[in-house]
Amino acid sequence: MSAALRVAEVFRTGWEEYDRTQRVAPHQRRAVRHILACRTATLGGHLFRCETCGKELPVYNSCQNRHCPTCQTSAKEKWLAQRRTELLPVRYFHSVFTLPHSLNGLVDANRRILLGELFAAVAWVLERFAADPRWRLEGQIGFLAVLHTWTQRLQEHFHLHCIVPGGVWQTDHRRWVPCRGKWLFRKDSLAKAFRTRFLARLMALHRDGLLVFRGAAAPLAEETRWLDLLNELAHTDWIVYPKPADGGPDQVLDYLGRYTHKVAISDHRLVHLAKGQVTYHWRDRNDGNREKLDTLPVQEFIRRFLHHVLPDGFPKIRYYGWLASANKKAVLPAIRAALQALPPPLTPQESLAERVLRLSGVDLRLCPFCGQGRLVKTLMRILPVRGPP
Repeated sequence: MSAALRVAEVFRTGWEEYDRTQRVAPHQRRAVRHILACRTATLGGHLFRCETCGKELPVYNSCQNRHCPTCQTSAKEKWLAQRRTELLPVRYFHSVFTLPHSLNGLVDANRRILLGELFAAVAWVLERFAADPRWRLEGQIGFLAVLHTWTQRLQEHFHLHCIVPGGVWQTDHRRWVPCRGKWLFRKDSLAKAFRTRFLARLMALHRDGLLVFRGAAAPLAEETRWLDLLNELAHTDWIVYPKPADGGPDQVLDYLGRYTHKVAISDHRLVHLAKGQVTYHWRDRNDGNREKLDTLPVQEFIRRFLHHVLPDGFPKIRYYGWLASANKKAVLPAIRAALQALPPPLTPQESLAERVLRLSGVDLRLCPFCGQGRLVKTLMRILPVRGPP
């Protein structure tokens, strides 16, 4: 596998042709522009000089786009440092809610509204289960939800990963009630409630004329086809997969990092690029999670990648219940007091070089030319001087 191969290089070989021959949404084009400019002179940067040998090394700015594979490690570490301050000494659960693939065409035509409804339906279910006496909790749940839209082979797979502390906060009694047993809620009950809620919202949106039927969803404009889809969805077992997130707080943080800042495909999964074909590796969960290779034409790779670029301003990570920003500041300290738990120690702020050294053992401050001196930022900037978009 080539360590230097990046998604940006694949786009450089085929983007001009793709942009000329295919329809590209403005938010997709902006994402590509940022990815192509990332870590290049286009975004400017700084010169670093070795204190020992005197040689200079340009270091260019990153684009910080949330769909750029090159930028996600740094963004993930910053985000995890913030989440570390919110951890509780309780059991955590990981629940995945998946939309049936028969909805893919409709979601494509109505991404912002139906992906928003996916978040809302999952929140509706979890919050009502937490308040229902049947589950012996009867309080306010807190959780975060992360949207993923892809499979390992870049195909459509709309689902939410939810990380849920195992218990509820009872405001009236100022009491934390932990969940009982191995599971937070039963899988079958969650799946049925999720299906019922999403279908109810889908029918309401259709009744109010808020859905668009184009592309693969165009046939659903016919009433009979629409009713057939609803009937199929109502008699399909929707997939909800809840399981404990084992380990203590540190393990939970590591677990979070696997999902929060993923993009459709990371640079390290790319294997080879030649003659208009790109090869990458993927894991086949239907075959014992074995690693396999797949090769796509560059044009098809670009099409699949762009399919998972979210609309501008659409949040892919959302917080609910007592973890929502409106509640967290007051409720989190109250929960800690009820649990007689101290806040996690503050993590010292790290520079990018310090973070890379801790995670990978690679010292970015060591001169790559002489291997002995330290790189020091010079006062002279590299043009252009504008920062990342």
